[in-house]
Amino acid sequence: MPDLTPVESSLVAAVGYDAPAGTLTVALVGGRSYAYRGVPPGVLEAFLAAGSKGVFFNREVKPKYPCDPLP
Repeated sequence: MPDLTPVESSLVAAVGYDAPAGTLTVALVGGRSYAYRGVPPGVLEAFLAAGSKGVFFNREVKPKYPCDPLP
């Protein structure tokens, strides 16, 4: 799992990116974490720059990329 960067959000606790694998890891405030596959590098930058991390996640990540729940 990549190092995670904490973010200010009521939904998303932290995000991380594994560039060689193209995997975006999203840790939610409730404690669950997911690995989203096939995510281009610019998505992490846009995620971190977004005014609302939760809105960005729900519009630009969750519906667009396949994911695996993490233990």
